Amino acid sequence: MNESDVNPGTVATLQELAAATFRVRRAVGRRTGLSEVEMGTLELLTDTPSSPGELAKAFAVSTAASTGIVDRLEHRGHVVRQPHPTDRRRTDVHLTDSGRRELDAQIQPLVDALTELDERLAPDERVIVERFLRDAIAAFDRVSSD
Repeated sequence: MNESDVNPGTVATLQELAAATFRVRRAVGRRTGLSEVEMGTLELLTDTPSSPGELAKAFAVSTAASTGIVDRLEHRGHVVRQPHPTDRRRTDVHLTDSGRRELDAQIQPLVDALTELDERLAPDERVIVERFLRDAIAAFDRVSSD
């Protein structure tokens, strides 16, 4: 594939989307006083608790850095550490109601706007858009993986 095979409009739009994502993360950081990794940690914990070690892997940081992230979020009341239910050697980090409210306050307006956009699509259009976005994510992941 050479450069002439690439749709410049698609590439430019993806670049704009990546830049918009960066702007959202920066704005959320300013409003909340949370770093991108701290906000990402809250997002990750919405689905399931994680250990500090798992968080370190997810964000490609040292376990010491992960512990610092958890400490700061715990100090703000956004997470709590709890013993793992079956492994006494492990501690899990859980999102608190405060952390969930912080996330919702910052992210819900974006989710609402994207939901509105999605609702305008016909079912067959959704399939195409979702496939394209998943493939774009995979392309980003290939470039960012070590």
